[in-house]
Amino acid sequence: MFSKIFPKIHAEGYKFLVIAGIVTIVFYVFSDFLGLIGLLLTIWVYYFFRDPERVIIENDDYLVSPADGEVIKVEEIDGPKELGLESKKFKKISIFMNVFDCHVNRTPCAGKVEEILYKPGKFVNASLDKASEDNERNYFKIKDNHNNDIIIVQIAGLVARRIVCETNKDQVLKQGERIGMIRFGSRADVYYENYEPLVKVGQRAISGETLLAKK
Repeated sequence: MFSKIFPKIHAEGYKFLVIAGIVTIVFYVFSDFLGLIGLLLTIWVYYFFRDPERVIIENDDYLVSPADGEVIKVEEIDGPKELGLESKKFKKISIFMNVFDCHVNRTPCAGKVEEILYKPGKFVNASLDKASEDNERNYFKIKDNHNNDIIIVQIAGLVARRIVCETNKDQVLKQGERIGMIRFGSRADVYYENYEPLVKVGQRAISGETLLAKK
């Protein structure tokens, strides 16, 4: 129960928590009202960087969600041109993370990381279609245990200003393993082949737990 109310936080969050705490103390010096605002901000920072444990299915016949948030796209599309896959058809699921969602990202499948590619870009609203092509983003190309290409794209949003990658090329991942996070509002795209989608637009997803697709 304690861990649900006070989950552990991601390492990226500690410095922001300290800054928010200092701001709160300064605010209290000037006004109780400002101090209350600072306290609420500090609580929000704590929960934004939460990194709860998740129950992973560990089944190669399923893909799990890489992010908490709302499913905003389920479609068939060309693969990312940045990875040279524009001539190959993929299904794609996009998940939008608002500033109240957990922002720790996980791999949808077990497999080997064949490529990681970072692309600088803009910071338009991550819920818009053009965010997949215009915004700062980070690509992971993973070969799953069925020899399929699975692509995860971390996309920075309107408020987000840093994509954190915690994965290395050639690393072998377990399904649901943490691969990084995005700070302050963002989106995750999953490109996949030879799986059928299990989610619909408007559905809420939980990172590492919600089943996105099945073979």
